[in-house]
Amino acid sequence: MDPVRAGVIAIVLLAIFTYFAFSKDLPFSRGYRIQVVFQDSNLVLPRTPVRIAGVDVGKIVAVGRYKDTHLSVATLEINDNGRPIHSDATIKIRPRMFLEGNFYLDLEPGTPDATEIPDGGIIPVSQTARPVQLDQVLTGLQSDTRASLQDTLRGLGTAFSSKPSPEDDADQDPDVRGLTGAQALNKALATSVGALRDSAIANDALLGDDPHDMSRLIEGIARTSSGLGEHEQALRDLVSDFNTTMAAMASRAPELSETVRLLGPTAANARLGFASIERALPPSSAFARELIPGVEETPATIAASGPWLTQAEKLFGPAELGGLLNELGPATRHLAGLGHRQRAFLPEVDLFNRCSIDVLLPTANLRVDDGPLSAGTENFKEFWYAMVGQAAEGQSFDGNGTFLRLAAPGGAQTIKSGKTNFQGESLFGKVTTPPLRTRPAFPGNPPPLSRGLPCHRNPVPDVNGPASIGPADGSRPDAKPTPVPPISAEPDR
Repeated sequence: MDPVRAGVIAIVLLAIFTYFAFSKDLPFSRGYRIQVVFQDSNLVLPRTPVRIAGVDVGKIVAVGRYKDTHLSVATLEINDNGRPIHSDATIKIRPRMFLEGNFYLDLEPGTPDATEIPDGGIIPVSQTARPVQLDQVLTGLQSDTRASLQDTLRGLGTAFSSKPSPEDDADQDPDVRGLTGAQALNKALATSVGALRDSAIANDALLGDDPHDMSRLIEGIARTSSGLGEHEQALRDLVSDFNTTMAAMASRAPELSETVRLLGPTAANARLGFASIERALPPSSAFARELIPGVEETPATIAASGPWLTQAEKLFGPAELGGLLNELGPATRHLAGLGHRQRAFLPEVDLFNRCSIDVLLPTANLRVDDGPLSAGTENFKEFWYAMVGQAAEGQSFDGNGTFLRLAAPGGAQTIKSGKTNFQGESLFGKVTTPPLRTRPAFPGNPPPLSRGLPCHRNPVPDVNGPASIGPADGSRPDAKPTPVPPISAEPDR
């Protein structure tokens, strides 16, 4: 190759290598760029890095004057890893670390709800900030300014630390009387969270729901002010009346202070009430819509009820239901007296019912153990079986009348009956074997009964226990007592 051509190629390659080494960019290429307006751009230069959360996402490619103003504009080229940049993004000029030197742009990309800034778009100066330099601080703090600042700090310290006098406490809120300014401020901070939250809600409401709500509000205020200016006399009267109103309110300052103090809880309760009303409105609207057909039928219903009302007037007259009600009056009074007396009668009936359920019926349901002659059924059934048997045994088949006849074939054992209805005398007979006695054996005393307790609190008698069945009659000496139903756990009355 010709030495000249080889030298030219070497120079071109060296220039390309040098460009890439220092620019680190491809020539004739252009990425996503936006413009940022600053108050002063003397702190940044082209190639100043742009960072999001400390990560480099771009750089400044140009700095210049913004139109014909005293402001500066910087053109930023943002890489793909820094997008999207929203319209509410903010940029601050921050100092870099000591070894890095100079400054960098700290970019906050904005909220996802905002639109993305198009290529070539601009971030206004209201969304940018630059750091305050030490020379600016020293220039602002001249000797007289520093003296005034010292006096201000001393006065502020005195105000925060001094105790109030009785005269100072006279017109203060009772919650902060006797407290220093710092103590009162600390106490106010306890409620500042809710106050700031409510203030934020109020400020957000002032912004309006749609764009230009605030501008339309200002325009409306301007028209109102213009109208007031055209009626000067009315405005003077308004001011005079307002002064009178304020004087009246000043004379009732304690009551007004109490009203303002109670306004907070009232507003909180009102918010809960409005929330309840808001929840109730959809069902109420649905109910109203469903009620419309009925309301439309109301005139026809009223017209159709006319004849019925004419007849009902006669029906409810003195000759019909009116007279009946007059006759029912005395009976109603007697029924009221009966209802009042039942308050004492019903508890007695309840005690009788509980006695029947807890004692009488369980006693009637007991099974009497009579050895091999046991009936195997409840004793109330066995009683009626005995009545049937005695009726059969006592059938009248001769002239002696109805007697219960027992066979007495004779023997060495004499038995005696109780007094009979035959002249009130007892009867005797002879048997070969002694009687087996009455089973269960009569213990000689009635079952225990406590008169001091209600009937339903007395136990069910044990008819099969050891006291009623003994060894002499051939039964088991280890007879088990009859299971007794549980006594009602309800309290005595």
